[in-house]
Amino acid sequence: MRSRTPDRLCAEAVELARKAAEEAVGPETVGPHFGAQADADRVVTHTFECLDAAYRGWHWAVTVARAPRAKNVTLDEVVLLPGPDAVLAPQWVPWSERLRPGDMGPGDLLPTDADDARLEPGWSGEDEPAPNSAVALAAEEDVVVTDPGIQPAPARAQINAVAEELGMGRSRVLSRLGLHLAADRWEKAHGPQTPMAQAAPAACGSCGFLIPIGGSLGQAFGVCGNEFGPADGQIVSFAYGCGGHSEAAVIPAPPAPSELILDELVVEPLQLHPDRTSGSVEPDGPAEELGHS
Repeated sequence: MRSRTPDRLCAEAVELARKAAEEAVGPETVGPHFGAQADADRVVTHTFECLDAAYRGWHWAVTVARAPRAKNVTLDEVVLLPGPDAVLAPQWVPWSERLRPGDMGPGDLLPTDADDARLEPGWSGEDEPAPNSAVALAAEEDVVVTDPGIQPAPARAQINAVAEELGMGRSRVLSRLGLHLAADRWEKAHGPQTPMAQAAPAACGSCGFLIPIGGSLGQAFGVCGNEFGPADGQIVSFAYGCGGHSEAAVIPAPPAPSELILDELVVEPLQLHPDRTSGSVEPDGPAEELGHS
């Protein structure tokens, strides 16, 4: 039990506690004495203000003690403790909760919990005979194979092979919660509420560059296939849109030039000498042919 009244000799050992703190951290970071508190019989902790600017609101705690019937007070420990107004580091968060999209790099592994709410069990049946075979229709204890020439069903007739062709060979698939979380992320990134979609002339649902996807999410999302669009190769909502819509602005075809028409029936005379009566040359000047002199 903690004693209510501090031991007198331990409570009076203020200078011993201060000297121990100054030797541990330096005299420039040890401030005034706050007080003494009893931790147990003949065990007292002295507190001093911490003057380090990086630890505002913290204090130095120096614990001293003495043995029964002894008069010498000895040092126990010197620690730095936070006060009620101390600046503390944020609470530690596991790495799985700190991870954000884009943090993973080459070679990184991201394990999932066995009870991850975003996943649910997929088809997990073992190899079984074909559904329409006689072995599948009969009870297992009634099946007796006596002809050694009967060969087992080929691999393509087994349930596992059919499941793999249909995309059902996964042990776990997205649950309804996982589908909703994915849809919310995609709609926030490329959905109708984004500034790009608000200024778009039309939605992606009517764009020729939209590539459809399968599954239930394919009813509301697709992949953008416009290399000049801001979401090329990304999952976009049907309600998203951008200026690269295939029908937003169709460039008209340039007009075909008219055919060149040559009139070979009309002859236009061309004078080889200047016309002196037109005023462009001197009347008394020598006659020169047109062209370079």
